[in-house]
Amino acid sequence: MPKPTKGARLGGSPAHERLILANLATDLFRHGKIRTTVTKAKRLRPLAERLITKAKKGDIHNRRQVLTVVKDKGVVHHLFTEIATTFAERPGGYTRITKIGARKGDNAPMAVIELVTEPLNAVTTRRTTAPAETAAPAAAPATEAAEGPEASEAEEPKAEAAEASEASETEAAETEKGEAAEAEAPEAAAKKDEA
Repeated sequence: MPKPTKGARLGGSPAHERLILANLATDLFRHGKIRTTVTKAKRLRPLAERLITKAKKGDIHNRRQVLTVVKDKGVVHHLFTEIATTFAERPGGYTRITKIGARKGDNAPMAVIELVTEPLNAVTTRRTTAPAETAAPAAAPATEAAEGPEASEAEEPKAEAAEASEASETEAAETEKGEAAEAEAPEAAAKKDEA
């Protein structure tokens, strides 16, 4: 027999609590976010995440299990076709709870529980080109020995592109030096004429 959670239930009985959580889950999947008390949001989170995990599996058995909680077939269809596909790459953490202060009437702490819409790896890092260029020639001999001639053929265009970019950078630097020397030559000639 499962051990009941400690503390007062959300409703008056276990059946009432199950109905409250089922209705909250239905509205969360229908609207994407709902405003409720912090206690209800914390109790809803594990149920909603379990239902999304079942929806990601997508088979008929899991659909029937979700239908025992969420009675609206339209919401279940939305959950399986749209919500589950957006969370296909995410291993968990489908919901977010944000506290928004107290309710005006009874001072109950309120929160917004919502489905996470950001991509999983939103953080990107940039590297300078210098470490990549120095690491590429060092890694090339090791891959050639390990993978054979097919790998070296694939890496040849990459090496040629790297050499071409280095050559163009060198030519640009030489051109700038030449232009600077040409600009200094007339000034030096003018100074000699004055003396």
